Amino acid sequence: MIPLNFDNGLIPVIVQDADTREVLMAAYANNEAVELTRTTGYAHYYSRSRKKLWKKGEESGHVQRVVRILVDCDEDCLVYEVKQTGAACHKGYPGCFYRTLDGNIIAQRVFDPEKVYK
Repeated sequence: MIPLNFDNGLIPVIVQDADTREVLMAAYANNEAVELTRTTGYAHYYSRSRKKLWKKGEESGHVQRVVRILVDCDEDCLVYEVKQTGAACHKGYPGCFYRTLDGNIIAQRVFDPEKVYK
């Protein structure tokens, strides 16, 4: 395996739909999250705000099955190509990039977050 360059123990992860190539989200992973992703086939991340490891979809059921992991030329950023179940965004949109800088919403909600995250 290629040795990864973690900054303060974390590496950024760009998450991309394996079929459409749409960018679904961006997150961070520590070494343990990367290893869990590799061994289980499902996306794991490290939450900087909660200071803990988490599996995508552990609460909502909207998991990400990882098809392939790409590493950039500096070994300091990853791309997870995934098959997304449900929505990637915790606000109910298919991906986290659902609005323009001007605030225009460009996607339809897939679920109501108030019902999913009680």
